[in-house]
Amino acid sequence: MDLQMAGTLRIDLAALVANYRLIAAQVASASVAGVVKANAYGLGAVEVSRALLDTGCRHFFVAHLCEATALRPHLPTDATLYVLNGVQPGAEAACAAIGALPVLNSLEQIDGWAATARALNRALPAVIQVDSGMSRLGLAPTDLAALRDQPDRLAGIDLRLVMTHLACADHPDDSFNPHQRATFDAIARQFPGVPRSIDNSGGAMTSGVAHGDIVRAGIALYGGAPHGEPNPMHAVVALDAYIVQLRTVDAGAGVGYGLTHRFDRPSHIATVSVGYADGWPRHLSNRGFAYIGGVRAPIVGRVSMDSLALDVTDVPDYLLYPAAAVELIGPHQSIDDVATQADTISYEILTRLGPRYARTYLPTPAAAIQEQ
Repeated sequence: MDLQMAGTLRIDLAALVANYRLIAAQVASASVAGVVKANAYGLGAVEVSRALLDTGCRHFFVAHLCEATALRPHLPTDATLYVLNGVQPGAEAACAAIGALPVLNSLEQIDGWAATARALNRALPAVIQVDSGMSRLGLAPTDLAALRDQPDRLAGIDLRLVMTHLACADHPDDSFNPHQRATFDAIARQFPGVPRSIDNSGGAMTSGVAHGDIVRAGIALYGGAPHGEPNPMHAVVALDAYIVQLRTVDAGAGVGYGLTHRFDRPSHIATVSVGYADGWPRHLSNRGFAYIGGVRAPIVGRVSMDSLALDVTDVPDYLLYPAAAVELIGPHQSIDDVATQADTISYEILTRLGPRYARTYLPTPAAAIQEQ
């Protein structure tokens, strides 16, 4: 562990690749895209993309143009980079310059991209997203009607993909899923011959449905459960903090801001090097857990900005010393376990992991062979 940092975040790239291959096997003839927005869910977009490239991935999705600009130099020319939020007015030329494909979510974005194509005197590739019922991003029915009436608005746009996003894919039995798939199928027929994308991680790992041409794998790549338990994905992330200080307190003593926890017996406390500034949820105060040498230790008191306290009374003394490793994510509790304790989702746990962790990448098998 790097004791100059708050903790060590280990990213198992071999597990990431195994998850990619598991998804690819599930969706058969469809291509699998890597969703690497938000710095690959906090794990490092460059490193994750390189591992995915080595296993054959050639489609990558980010959310913002700034992310595409940072990632584009690290991708080969045959890799396609998509910007999910499209481009804002005035940013179209910058997007075209790096060869990224905007996901056009509105008529305004379509008009801006078509105008840029005219200005550059060449066709520009893009994706159209349609709203099939989530009411978030994408063309509404009135927008689609306008395109049917004014097809010239797409002049100069090389349409590579039509896509939508499932609202309830993490619950595969939800009745809205088949409704949304049918709605998308009907809409997509307005764009004959254009490849389709509908599935995220949950959709991709759903059996007995048509997966389209490209699935967009996000949380499942990173080890999160696409449908809850049992989770078929391999664990990608492990996070260790370390003990900063140990102390003994009497029965009745309180700990942390507000003294929200008081001990009912003489107890041992370990102050640990991670807090909410490092992305460890304050909501885990008095309800979350960590593990030391495989022994569970509850979080007591409030999670602070830079530290938290554990009740280590039941942890053997030989495991307790300054700089001893404390497992926050690992073999004893997954990202989904932590999310359940914090009353949130694994996506939020991952994307909140901050810059004060030393990030260590365990190589893919191919990378390990190359290093020998």
